[in-house]
Amino acid sequence: MEDRPGFPPRLALLISIMAVSTASILIRMSGSPPLAIASYRLVFSTIMLMPFFVRFDGPGKMRRLGAREVAGLMGIGVVLAIHFASWITSLSFTTVASSVIFVHIDPIFVAIVSHFFLKERVTRRMVAGIAVAFVGATMIAVGDAGVGELNLYGDLLALVGGVMLGIYILGGRVLRRNLDLASYVTPVYATASIVLVLMSLLSGTPLTGYPVDEYVLFFAIALVPMIFGHTVYNWALRYVSAPLVSMSLLGEPVGASILALLFLDEVPSTMVLLGGVVTLAGILLCAYRQE
Repeated sequence: MEDRPGFPPRLALLISIMAVSTASILIRMSGSPPLAIASYRLVFSTIMLMPFFVRFDGPGKMRRLGAREVAGLMGIGVVLAIHFASWITSLSFTTVASSVIFVHIDPIFVAIVSHFFLKERVTRRMVAGIAVAFVGATMIAVGDAGVGELNLYGDLLALVGGVMLGIYILGGRVLRRNLDLASYVTPVYATASIVLVLMSLLSGTPLTGYPVDEYVLFFAIALVPMIFGHTVYNWALRYVSAPLVSMSLLGEPVGASILALLFLDEVPSTMVLLGGVVTLAGILLCAYRQE
């Protein structure tokens, strides 16, 4: 959009979808507290990106930014921290399928805000899509209510994570216009890691004393779904619209649910499956646009 990329943006989105689909499975494999997982995910990701940040004069670019832009980066970092804290915690209370469907309600939020503030006009399909997605989400909630109140609590946490994800994508769409990838994601991830570590300390969540295999798992969660997932679609935000990026991530619920079936033997209830299909159809209808 602004310039010609050296790599196909839509292929990058496909890679990011495959990477983020592993997140819920890797998280479920860990026996550590959600805030510890989230903290190490962002800390390790920041460490991996720091050499690129320094190499491309990230510190100098930060000094040349105005106070408003720096505050924007920090704000998006706080939003990202809330997203991971709520979504990763949701996986302790509800199924992978329900969690990843609710956390990807964000295209509706992104489509509405993009229409009014980013001039990325969406069609009248939006209203119909929201209605269909609401019906699907209600079906999932009814199905999870039959399992227990904790499942509904997990669904709510995932929904909060979805709203935060929408704000994160929109913020990236705006801020990435004037920043290269390393100069954008590194301060954002660093801010999120600081917020998550503080949340862990304030809540009494231990950050040390875990077995070596847990730290290996933390590293894998940072490398695959964070670096090859979140970071890759942050790169794509410079070249494609926010609704398209948000819509493309609807591949995660499908991929994550398949992986949960294969590796965790987790089979969603019939109501959750049907509600998931309806919800995804509604989100797709809402966010779809010809480019």
